[in-house]
Amino acid sequence: MTSDILAERTLGDFLSEHPGELIRTGSPLFVCTVLPPHWRSNKTLPVAFKVVALGDVGDGTMVTVRAGNDENYCAELRNCTAVMKNQVAKFNDLRFVGRSGRGKSFTLTITVSTSPPQVATYNKAIKVTVDGPREPRSKTRQQQQFHFAFGQRPFHFPADPLSSFRMPPIV
Repeated sequence: MTSDILAERTLGDFLSEHPGELIRTGSPLFVCTVLPPHWRSNKTLPVAFKVVALGDVGDGTMVTVRAGNDENYCAELRNCTAVMKNQVAKFNDLRFVGRSGRGKSFTLTITVSTSPPQVATYNKAIKVTVDGPREPRSKTRQQQQFHFAFGQRPFHFPADPLSSFRMPPIV
């Protein structure tokens, strides 16, 4: 059995042990935490971002994350460096400050400062906007809001609300 097939099977086994938590990167030697598809700018992620080395990477090795796309080639990040310990680099409070642009996602570049340096990518990792994820605007909801704005009500009211009220005769 070749080392490539063995490494691929080991990667598959590792990912099956952590379903939905980790995702492959562009390098067979690294996996990382799955990021939410859409997030708000400068907000703490729901889980700590981690990079896991499947090969030998010494403790104390610096790991850096960068984000970019064709509109914003070098997005501003906070807390984008971590130190490898027991094959895991945990980024405490990684924040995406720069926005990815309307309908665009960032690709992450993970650089592990070994000698020679190792680079992994996480394509279309996360979309970052100023207001974060929200309900999509639908035509039917907009039409309903427009419809009700001009005095038509969604339920029936009598034409004259006081028509059922009668004054007693004055004696």
